[in-house]
Amino acid sequence: MSGFGKSLMTLLVAVFLTSTAHAHLAYVSNEKDNTITVVDTNTYKVVQTIHVGLRPRGIIFNKNFTKLYICASDSDTVQVLEVSSGKIISTLPSGDDPEQFALHPNDRHLYVANEDDSITTVIDTLTKKVVAEIDVGVEPEGMAISPDGKLAVTTSETTNMVHWIDARTFKLTANTLVDSRPRHAEFTRDGKRLFVSSEIGGTVALIDVLSRRITNKISFTIPGIAKDRIQPVGIVLTPDESLAFVALGPANHVAVVDVKTLAVLKYILVGRRVWHLAVTPEGDKVFTTNGVSGDVTVIDVRALRAIRTIKVGRFPWGVRIRPAK
Repeated sequence: MSGFGKSLMTLLVAVFLTSTAHAHLAYVSNEKDNTITVVDTNTYKVVQTIHVGLRPRGIIFNKNFTKLYICASDSDTVQVLEVSSGKIISTLPSGDDPEQFALHPNDRHLYVANEDDSITTVIDTLTKKVVAEIDVGVEPEGMAISPDGKLAVTTSETTNMVHWIDARTFKLTANTLVDSRPRHAEFTRDGKRLFVSSEIGGTVALIDVLSRRITNKISFTIPGIAKDRIQPVGIVLTPDESLAFVALGPANHVAVVDVKTLAVLKYILVGRRVWHLAVTPEGDKVFTTNGVSGDVTVIDVRALRAIRTIKVGRFPWGVRIRPAK
C-alpha cells in the first residue's frame, strides 16, 4: 500500500473509532406505556423497549451500571432491572407511590420519596429491607444525596420545603422554605451548594449547604410565553459544572444557566412538557424527556441548540445515561 493509502486508512480508522467510542445508551421511563426505551446516543435510534411496572418515573443506575432501579409508582414498588438481560430480577419495598429517589454513594442505601405518605423511605438494596421511614413534608418528590454521603434532602411539593436528613442517623435535622412546589434537587460536585427547582414559583433556588440558607434565586422570562407556563422541573449540570440545564415544563424550553454568574444564557426550544434531563459523560449532549409530545430532544452543548428529536413511549418522564463500556 502506498504512503497515501496508508495515511487515508489511518484517517478512516481514527474517524471510525471517534464516532463509535462514545456510543452510550440513554434509558427513558415512559409513564403511560409502562416501558423503558433505550436509545443509542450516537445513532439516535431506539435499540430496545423493556416492559416494566405501572407508571415508571424515577430511574437510577447502580455504580457499575449493571442494575437500573425503577420507581414503578402505581405498582407501589421499586423494580430492579438487570441491564445485561433487560429483565426485572427483583423488587424492593418502596412504600406507596414512589416517584423520585437517590442512591447513596455506598451503592447500597436507596432514598425514596413517597408522595402519598409524606415520608422518605430508606431501603437497603442488599437485604431488600426498609431501614428507615422519615417523616417529611406533604407530597415529597425531589431527592438528592450529597457527594460525601453525609446528607440527604427531600423536597415537598405542598409544604414548599427542602428537608435535610442526616444520612448516618436517618434523622430530619433542618428545613429550608423555598418557592411554591419544589420538584428537583441537585448538589454541586463539591457538595457546598444545592440547586432546587420550584415549579409553580417559577424559580431555581441556590442554597448554601452549610447554612441551609438560600443565597440566590434564578428567574426565567421567555418572550411570548406566559409567566405561569414557565415551570422549572428537572436540573442537570455539565460534568465541568460550567452550565446548568433547567427543564421548564409546559414552556417547552430548556434554560441554559451559567453556573458561575447564574445568568440565563439561552432558552432552547424542545418538545412539549419537558420534564427531566441527562448529560453524556463527555458533556457534549443533553437529552430531555418531553412528556406530552412523547419524545426526547437532543441538545448540542457546545452549540447550545437542539439537534435531534427521538420518538419514544407515551409520556416519557425520567432519563439516565449508561456510559459505553
